[in-house]
Amino acid sequence: MKVSTAEPYQIIYSLLQHEYLGYLFESFVVQVDSRGQLTLLNQNISAKNVQEFSAGLDEVDFELVRMMDDIQQDAILRKFNPRKLSALDFFLKVYDPQKGDKVMQETIAGYLENAKSEILKKLPGRHLYIMGNDGNPAWKRVEWMPEKAKVRFYFMRNEENTHYFPTILYAGQKLSFQYLDGIVICDEPAWLVVDGRIYQFEGEVDGKKIRPFLKKKFIVIPRNVEDQYYRKFVVPLIASYDVVAKGIEIRRETVAAKPLLTLSETYLKSASQVPVLFGEDDGLEEARTDESEVVFDLSFLYGQHAFRFDNFAYTSNVSLEKKGDEYIFHKVKRDLTFEKNILRQLKSLNLDIRNGRIVMPKASAFEWVQNHLPQLTELGIDIQQNSENGKRYFLGYSSLEVSITEGRDWFDIYARVRFGEFEIPFIKLRNFILQNKKEFPLPNGEFAVIPDWWFTKYSELFAFIETHEEEDGLRLKKHHMMLVQELQQENLAAAVISRRLENLRDFQEIESYEPPKFFEGELRRYQKAGYDWLRFLNQYRFGGCLADDMGLGKTVQTLALLQSEKEAGVQAPSLLVMPTSLLYNWALEAKRFTPELKILQYTGTYREKNTEQFEAYDLILTSYGIVRLDVDMLKTFRFNYVILDESQAIKNPASNITKAVMKLHSAHRLILTGTPLENSTLDLWSQMTFINPGLLGGQTFFRKEYLLPIEKKNDEEKIQRLFHHIKPFILRRHKSQVATELPEKVESVHYCDMSEDQEKTYEEAKSYYRNMILQHIEDQGMSRSQMVVLQGLTRLRQLANHPRMVDEEYLGESGKFKDVMHKLETVISENHKILIFSQYVKHLELFRQYLNQKDIPYAYLDGSTRDRQKEVESFQNDESIRLFLISLKAGGVGLNLTAADYVFILDPWWNPAIEAQAIDRAHRIGQNRTVFIYKFISKNTVEEKILALQHTKKQLANSLISSEEGFLKSLSREDILALLD
Repeated sequence: MKVSTAEPYQIIYSLLQHEYLGYLFESFVVQVDSRGQLTLLNQNISAKNVQEFSAGLDEVDFELVRMMDDIQQDAILRKFNPRKLSALDFFLKVYDPQKGDKVMQETIAGYLENAKSEILKKLPGRHLYIMGNDGNPAWKRVEWMPEKAKVRFYFMRNEENTHYFPTILYAGQKLSFQYLDGIVICDEPAWLVVDGRIYQFEGEVDGKKIRPFLKKKFIVIPRNVEDQYYRKFVVPLIASYDVVAKGIEIRRETVAAKPLLTLSETYLKSASQVPVLFGEDDGLEEARTDESEVVFDLSFLYGQHAFRFDNFAYTSNVSLEKKGDEYIFHKVKRDLTFEKNILRQLKSLNLDIRNGRIVMPKASAFEWVQNHLPQLTELGIDIQQNSENGKRYFLGYSSLEVSITEGRDWFDIYARVRFGEFEIPFIKLRNFILQNKKEFPLPNGEFAVIPDWWFTKYSELFAFIETHEEEDGLRLKKHHMMLVQELQQENLAAAVISRRLENLRDFQEIESYEPPKFFEGELRRYQKAGYDWLRFLNQYRFGGCLADDMGLGKTVQTLALLQSEKEAGVQAPSLLVMPTSLLYNWALEAKRFTPELKILQYTGTYREKNTEQFEAYDLILTSYGIVRLDVDMLKTFRFNYVILDESQAIKNPASNITKAVMKLHSAHRLILTGTPLENSTLDLWSQMTFINPGLLGGQTFFRKEYLLPIEKKNDEEKIQRLFHHIKPFILRRHKSQVATELPEKVESVHYCDMSEDQEKTYEEAKSYYRNMILQHIEDQGMSRSQMVVLQGLTRLRQLANHPRMVDEEYLGESGKFKDVMHKLETVISENHKILIFSQYVKHLELFRQYLNQKDIPYAYLDGSTRDRQKEVESFQNDESIRLFLISLKAGGVGLNLTAADYVFILDPWWNPAIEAQAIDRAHRIGQNRTVFIYKFISKNTVEEKILALQHTKKQLANSLISSEEGFLKSLSREDILALLD
């Protein structure tokens, strides 16, 4: 029936009983007659049509309509019936008496209870009716009772049983509610409808405690279950309600509260297996063992009675005492103001207790106790350990005091560890920290939990420290001075360090040294500064890494250092190890700048394998390959310096070359490189360990402390800490900082359109590899998919250059190839010389074929070129040769090609630093013309995406990665999706 909005109407709320959901509310509008009486014309209203009747409703009505919509059958089905069963099937299945879903029943009941409670807060004073059996929503009017009723519970114990029943008082009079068809329409809090009236109760009365008595006078508790019943049911009832008892005693007590924190240890489940972190290539496994946590339980002592704190629902706490056959209930009134204040105080101390307890990791828990003992004592809070835990823990104050004094060649370490009255030898604690053991046994049988911050702040000191049993002392090598300074700055150690050693932190304050007298040539200002730094390291016997940009003269600075050693009277020769391709260049440079040095090139198949010959020379030049072959002989000789050029050759600590150079003996060590990190942070460990053994700890320590946090979690703090440690021993200057005499460098990106055939081929391959790569990542994970990703991206990059690199039968054109050739012809016609770099030899072969067909002379260099120097000299000196085709891997370092003033980069590299090295072949000391760099990029290809990734990964690339494999490890699934988009 449709209610007319043109005639008077009234909104009413009707109480009905659902077969499964219990009592619900619905909202209706009812037409009103001329006398103001409700008619039989009514209409259900919901959020869908309520606006039609807005003239007769206020804001509360609108809210009640919405809230009642949420408890109707349709709303319940939408919320709890994901399988979309019919209403009948759903209710029959969930509420089946034998096989029903009890959990779902409870979930729905809890939802409805909360909803009805909120509705009843807004409903008092509104028109409420009980719905008739015929569906009439206004069958029986319900009167709202203005005062709140009170409930009192009675327990009458006799020799056979205990009778239990409630009484309800309203306005001072006993209310009859039994056998009157009363209805409890909400349990929490209780609302009772009886005899056409609706009652609310003082306090938080639970309706479930009233409902059993709507149709019975009392409940009988037999003697054989009374003890259990009293403890589980009667104790909380007495705590919450007014209870009258006969045959049992209720003692009401008022005493001061004493707060108590109880610590209990609880164990986590141990892992059934040890997972490998981040894929197989890391070589690290993180084992999980049994771990435990500590539970803080807050309780309050009221006299002899301890009550665990849970919430503020109960104003009293009750404990039960049994004496013979008698039961005594001790009802202690709680001091809620005091308890709440204690709770606030604990939260202000960062112990956020909720529902009476909080769980914390063991180390954090005991560290919190130790840090807040004074405040806890001041607040009168006692701390105790759970007596059920067999292990007893030390809860007192602990301290670690460290003092450091600079000796001649090391730092002397003095440390004192205290746990309460016990002083512990430092060396014993050190072993526990290195083994990641957090519990230290004390002489009294207790266990002290080592604070987490000791592991964090002192782990490096513990890892690097050395013991000297003869002198019963602890020492730290001087190259760990940055660690010492850091501990001093953070007030973690008292340290005495000479001003001169502290100056190494600030490169600008290193003293100036006289250049060697017989050095031929003049050191530029920044080269002189580098020479001073090398001399400073020499005096302190520190190893160093000279990592200036390519072209800034690392060779010159090194030769100046060696010449100064000769002039200082050093007799022992130095060994300089390098890639074979650089031997000729080093010999030429040494002859030019340091003609006084006697040079021996220890190379060739017929070399004399005898270390006695070295004593007649100042400098021995050799290659990494020779060192690997002759290490058993070379390690018997003590050199003055062992210097490694292009030291990234020892980036892999497991390689035979690395193992060989580590065995060499010398007074000093030095490495030269433009890229100390290529693939992984481990590259840095290997090279730093060579120049200053122990600087970064053992390989296992380094992997855990730095490699994993940096490469897997991109931990910025760890990156900063790592470079903080190595900063004094690496000198890296960029051209933009120091080589102001270099001419301008102009870089530009030239975007190339693919040819029609090329684009079709590229798109087909992209679709294929995209599906394959994403499926592999889905099945195997990122760490196991790197080879597939590399394979797919490599193929796409080759197609972006020229499809013939992939398919020799391809007959179409390449847009990039045409653009490059056009630009080449233009630049050649203007009498310029050009370096052409590609990482793909196949790509260079395509240009070679074209140039051969056109009879255009060129120089060429890749990994298979035998006479590198001949190719370099031809390009540098022969005016007819204007092109130099170079593979990036073979010619990206160690070449001086200042005859060129144009550089073409045919394909983008993952890290711009590698491209910069290639560019530096021309843009270096000796160049007097502007150098123009062109990067050729095929539009709408992976090459364009690589440029974008170079920017988003700039920090990681600059800090760590210089190779394709290394860069790929840094890519996320989203990065790969972007590349293949």
